[in-house]
Parts: sequence; C-alpha cells; structure tokens
Amino acid sequence: MKPRHHLYLDEGLTEQLEALARKPGGSKSAIVSAALSAYFLRQGAREVDDLLKVRLDRISNQLARIERDGQVLLESFALLVRYFLNVTPPLREDDKAGRALGRDRFHAFVGQVGRLIAEGKRTLDPEGEQ
Repeated sequence: MKPRHHLYLDEGLTEQLEALARKPGGSKSAIVSAALSAYFLRQGAREVDDLLKVRLDRISNQLARIERDGQVLLESFALLVRYFLNVTPPLREDDKAGRALGRDRFHAFVGQVGRLIAEGKRTLDPEGEQ
C-alpha cells in the first residue's frame, strides 16, 4: 500500500497538473511521482557535480600550466637553435673528424636526456644540476 499525501499547489500548477492528468494514461499521482523522482535525481547529480567541480578545476589549472611550460620550452629551444645556426659556420663536406665529433656529441646529448628522463630529474631543478 502506498502512503497518502495531502499537498497544496498554486492554482497555475493545479491547472497544469489536471490538464496532464486528463490525457489518456495520465494520473495526478503518477505525474507528481515522476516529477519528484526527476527532481531528486537532479539533486543527486548536482551533488556529484559539486564534488567533481573542484577536482576538474584543479586538473584544468594543471593542464594550463603544462601547456604554458611546453610553449616556453618550445620557444626556448627554437631561440637556441636559431642562435646556434647563426653563430656556427657549417662544416665542410670533407671534414670527417668534425662530423664524427658532432655525431659523438649528439649521441652523448641524447644519452644524457634519456638518463635524466629515466631518473625523473630535470636540468632546471637544483637537485638535477650536474
């Protein structure tokens, strides 16, 4: 058995409720029950949204910081490459010793980057200084 409730509604809501209840298959109880269920579901969803909002804001701020850091890195690298290419003359084709030295230095550079990444260190961190 379902509990009985006595409710007081505004005239406008009463007219709308009665109009819906007059349609085939409609009843005031079913309409009010569905409306309350929908209302309670929205309230529960709103509570979850409020809980997640703080976390999502924090993640959004972290992503913005990562994006900014990436842009700074890219610009710094581009400036370094431009400076290096402007001040360093190209090697002659027959300079095998210079090319071999460049290749060795490049492999040493790639190895150093790989080690720092694997160890979780950063060159700009005070603990990461070599």
